[in-house]
Amino acid sequence: MNVKLVAFGIARDILRSSEVQMDLEENASISSLKTLLSKRYPDFEKLKSLRLAINEDYQDDDYKLKENDEVVIIPPVSGG
Repeated sequence: MNVKLVAFGIARDILRSSEVQMDLEENASISSLKTLLSKRYPDFEKLKSLRLAINEDYQDDDYKLKENDEVVIIPPVSGG
């Protein structure tokens, strides 16, 4: 199944793009997507936290993704 990743901040830098199409196995979960991202882009493992919003709503790691979902990658925020 195909999902669209939308990235901001350091996540955009790691992906080298603000949007990426990714092909996943059927019934893939957020947890399995995070694992795949870490394998393809090892710099994701360096981030202390990583939140994902699916179609504009935050979801837990066991959430099952669906064809054409938009997955927004929200990296940890720093600043002062």
